[in-house]
Amino acid sequence: MAQLISSLGGKLSANLRGIILMIVATMLLTSMSTVVRAVAEDMHPFQVAFIRNFFGLAILLPILMRQGLAPLHTRNIGLMAVRGIFNAAAMMTYFLALGLMPLAELSALHFTVPLFVAILVVPFLKEHLGPRRIASLAIGFSGALIILRPGFEVIDIGALYAFGSAASWAVAVIVIKHLSRTDSSVTITIYGLLFLAIFTLPPALFFWRWPTPTEYVWLLAIAALGTAGQLLFAQSLKNADASLVVPFDFTKLIWASLFGVLFFSEIPTFWTFAGGAVIFAGASYVTFREGQAEKELAPDAGRK
Repeated sequence: MAQLISSLGGKLSANLRGIILMIVATMLLTSMSTVVRAVAEDMHPFQVAFIRNFFGLAILLPILMRQGLAPLHTRNIGLMAVRGIFNAAAMMTYFLALGLMPLAELSALHFTVPLFVAILVVPFLKEHLGPRRIASLAIGFSGALIILRPGFEVIDIGALYAFGSAASWAVAVIVIKHLSRTDSSVTITIYGLLFLAIFTLPPALFFWRWPTPTEYVWLLAIAALGTAGQLLFAQSLKNADASLVVPFDFTKLIWASLFGVLFFSEIPTFWTFAGGAVIFAGASYVTFREGQAEKELAPDAGRK
């Protein structure tokens, strides 16, 4: 699909292609969450997570067949495993949350990932947290309070799973940033799925039952939607500047609201949209500042 849109070349600018790819990616990833939600009603989320990763790895096998063992070469196998641990924790808690809270609300709370990343880069990457980033973090997390409204509503276990998933994925993002300095995106993706399959297998075995033929079809769809969504997301960032396309990640909330109404009769509340917008505003500013910092460092890096 990315090649199809890119082939339009002269008709669409690189920025417009990036925006379209981002919107399509958010639709595919939200579709994956919707199917997971439906399948997990009869199958434990841990088993769904393992099979999603196993099928996702199988989908990437043609790359290995075409390129040989070269994509498997890495000197960072330990970090690959660490990334897999946190990625597995993020996926399993996200899948658990899917069955416990409205789709739109979970989507909105997951916008906190960049906020957790901005906090975690301080101890892990020794980055400075300036006053503007601190202000944007405060604004972003206040959006979560708008959604959850503690004191007015009971914060259930689903919301805790959602925050746990966001924080775990933030750690994985930091590890991926470090790995991207020396390893290709194909290598990182293959090892990511490999370790995800390894680390999600033991929990899945505790709840294992063999899927029905129909469930296998849906599980394969989950893997295909997730893999395609991730590839289009990455391609959108290659086509256009992150500060331009990342704001369109907010369409996840629109897709989640639409699919929630259509398939689960979930009517999103005003607080979900208001809080999601506030979270996204804070997260977008953090992402923008990070991009500006990288651009400012680029000339210095080139002179060294």
